[in-house]
Amino acid sequence: MTIAKYRPRTAFVTPFSDVMNGFFNHDIGQFLGQDDIQRTSNAVNIIEGPEAFQLSMLTPGFSKSDLKIALEKDVLTISAEKKEQHLEETERFTRREFVSNAFTRSFKLPEAVNVEGIKAEMTDGVLHVNIPKAVDAKPHTRAIEIV
Repeated sequence: MTIAKYRPRTAFVTPFSDVMNGFFNHDIGQFLGQDDIQRTSNAVNIIEGPEAFQLSMLTPGFSKSDLKIALEKDVLTISAEKKEQHLEETERFTRREFVSNAFTRSFKLPEAVNVEGIKAEMTDGVLHVNIPKAVDAKPHTRAIEIV
């Protein structure tokens, strides 16, 4: 029983954008009139223990208020968006790379988890999500007496 990565393709531009970004070193979203948002895929570690799954995700630069965790049916979605503050333009930039950041990661949960017991906490730029297993899913071990 494992947690499977679930990442639906939401935009037609995404695969093409990846190729073009590497080639031109620009975000194709700018050319299509999209916001100046850098979409990333944050690194995740998932450990399956006897009692629960432990999901740890790097979230540098994001605060707890920037993050959203949602559960819809059996899909756990972690997302965040941090927008750049709009300051008065008193400086003339020769290069400006500070942009807004956003990410969305979705994970299909196995059936044998206790969705009511899911808890999350954030420590030093790392989001920790504890997903307890359902009582039926925990491994049962016992000695069997030979008669």
